[in-house]
Amino acid sequence: MGVLHSQGFYLWIKALHIISMVAWMAGMLYLPRLFVYHCEAAPGSAESERFKVMEKRLLRVITNPAMVATWIFGITLVVMTRADQQHWFQLKFLLVLAMSAVHGLYSRWRRDFAKDANRHPASFYRLWNEVPTVLLIAIVILVVVKPF
Repeated sequence: MGVLHSQGFYLWIKALHIISMVAWMAGMLYLPRLFVYHCEAAPGSAESERFKVMEKRLLRVITNPAMVATWIFGITLVVMTRADQQHWFQLKFLLVLAMSAVHGLYSRWRRDFAKDANRHPASFYRLWNEVPTVLLIAIVILVVVKPF
């Protein structure tokens, strides 16, 4: 059996997919929390500028690359296992698309903060901080339990 089709290769890809997903979720859970605190800082203040740097680095150094890696390893797993034929996976895929859309919103809001153009109160970001958690719970249940 070739290395590319071996059980060992599959397990490495699966491990890398999980590691990437954990890193992605860390960023998705922390970034809106930074937005909450950023709302309390006066635009142009040293504190606001510090949040801008933190948000940009979190997104560009951790969250964006982790999302891309999650997608790459996930697609590789789908190709290897043909999971796309299963209903639990099809719903999981839709939820991962939703998570990616939330990621896009977070990126847009970070750019707004960078331009001192935030339009939302802290309570808005507190609510959005919960969205990745709900999506993550549903995704993990689908992957582990495979209810259908």
